[in-house]
Amino acid sequence: MRKSSAKGTKSLKASDFAYPKRRAYPINTLKRARAALAMSARRDTSGSYAKVAKAVRRKYGKRIKIGGSK
Repeated sequence: MRKSSAKGTKSLKASDFAYPKRRAYPINTLKRARAALAMSARRDTSGSYAKVAKAVRRKYGKRIKIGGSK
């Protein structure tokens, strides 16, 4: 498995981010989308969970479970 790098993130399209203008919360893979959801759910981050969840749902549909209990 490859490690994420700044160079790799810089080469992503704007549509691969939940916040494209800030290029924050990359969601180009399922793993990164899950991580973006987890990070945006924390209180000490600048991302809104609802906005990130909407972007993830738009990109991946129902392949990722969003919110609620297991």
